[in-house]
Amino acid sequence: MDFEGPIVHAAAVLGYEGWLAGYQMAFDTAKSKLSQNNFALGYKTGDFQLHTNVNDGTEFGGSIYQKVSDELETAVTLAWTAGSNNTRFGIAAKYKLDKDASLSAKVNNASLIGVGYTQSLRPGVKVTLSALIDGKNFNAGGHKVGMGFELEA
Repeated sequence: MDFEGPIVHAAAVLGYEGWLAGYQMAFDTAKSKLSQNNFALGYKTGDFQLHTNVNDGTEFGGSIYQKVSDELETAVTLAWTAGSNNTRFGIAAKYKLDKDASLSAKVNNASLIGVGYTQSLRPGVKVTLSALIDGKNFNAGGHKVGMGFELEA
């Protein structure tokens, strides 16, 4: 009879003066080894955030976010998997048209282009229209469109 022992999960986050460090692990008691071993480090000020992570010693990632002004927010993300050519890169921006409406756009190295429009209908009620376009296969179709409806209690 095979006994599948429990998997023990643990996580911790420490913060100090804008710096955050986190660790998450999973220990497989049946095999007596770590099945997950993830570490993240970040820094945050009022209008700037930096985040880096290492997952299982093979996946590396990082992102930078900046609130450029009251109307414009930008972000860049980069990820890489060791032992492969799998590098991912993306940029995004959000522009506030007025107090009730915003436009957002993103593009990544796989030529996926996302656009969105969010409108606040009244306090606590928002509607979002979005599209994800495959730039590599523009004529082939398979693009996605969506609509979201958000209610706050």
